[in-house]
Amino acid sequence: MSKISEMTRESWIMSTFPEWGTWLVEDIESYEVPEGQVAMWWLGCTGTWFKTPGGANVTVDLWCGNGKRTHGDGKMKVGHQMANMCGCRSMQPNLRNVPFVIDPFAFKQVDAVLATHYHQDHMSAEWAAHVLHSGMTTTDENGKEIPVPFIGPQKSVDTWVKWGVPVERCKVVKPGDVIKIKDIEIVCLDSFDRTCITTTDSTGPDREELTGKCPTDMDEKAVNYLLKTPGGNIYHSGDSHFSIYFAKHGKDYDIDVAFGSFGENPIGMQDKMTSIDILRMAENLQCKVVVPIHWDVWTNFQADCNEIELLYNFKKDRNEYKFHPFFWQVGGRYVYPMDKDKIYYHHRRGFEDCFEHPQNIPFRSCL
Repeated sequence: MSKISEMTRESWIMSTFPEWGTWLVEDIESYEVPEGQVAMWWLGCTGTWFKTPGGANVTVDLWCGNGKRTHGDGKMKVGHQMANMCGCRSMQPNLRNVPFVIDPFAFKQVDAVLATHYHQDHMSAEWAAHVLHSGMTTTDENGKEIPVPFIGPQKSVDTWVKWGVPVERCKVVKPGDVIKIKDIEIVCLDSFDRTCITTTDSTGPDREELTGKCPTDMDEKAVNYLLKTPGGNIYHSGDSHFSIYFAKHGKDYDIDVAFGSFGENPIGMQDKMTSIDILRMAENLQCKVVVPIHWDVWTNFQADCNEIELLYNFKKDRNEYKFHPFFWQVGGRYVYPMDKDKIYYHHRRGFEDCFEHPQNIPFRSCL
């Protein structure tokens, strides 16, 4: 048969998705983290992979899904958190704006699956299924072999259990809890994800009526994490909005790198931190490096990190900033403190071995 006659929609999907194949899986699994360092990979949205010299592999908010794939009836579900927040009814045009860089089913080892909260772009049934079906194990604080745990606030655990994760595999956490995973200590902290407060259990017409009611407990819905690693302390703020309580976290903990969800909020919406919020967060946390994330993923919230850089340069001297921003790319590796002075990430450009082997050209003048 000819190549064209064998080609089908299914063969095309299988041969092109995910777009990076197992490239990033191989990069993460093969990278040996030097002593005194911590390696991080950005997986898109707020998804991050952490790896340590002691062999700890931890994911936070790894998500394998997408946004809108059809115009449908053009309407948003009446109980969606965005609809609850601003009363909109027209469908949110949130298409996924970046390639999908990992194959979650190709990984051989992870030691813990963490979620900051239960919104759909921060949890993955696919990842949970692979971790369960592959039989992955890790070790507890006493060196005993145990199944890989799923760690998150109550609503995240409820979601995992609804998907089929055994309840005994899940660990409900709230601010103040501390969990040890090999050579990583995970400190659970307050979240400031006010969009979570407007999230109801139902997204249909039977949604809970929130008007005039005392807000539900944020601690049941979302947490922030501080990962204490051999390379430094990494603060993951999930989808937190700006809060002056970042200053309390900054006083209570020595924070090296902080991740903040940055976006360009559409009219009538307040869901992501703005450029000035990112700088204020970093100043309040007293971190050394601030990394904007989440700006990459949604077409309707996409933001330009150059705005952060412009404001940073405008304010850094008069405000005497003790931090600097780092502008990452999805799929990129960041090793701290090795890369602590970097401002921009660029994927490897290659061709390092140019002219080390014979060329195949008519004349050198071709060059």
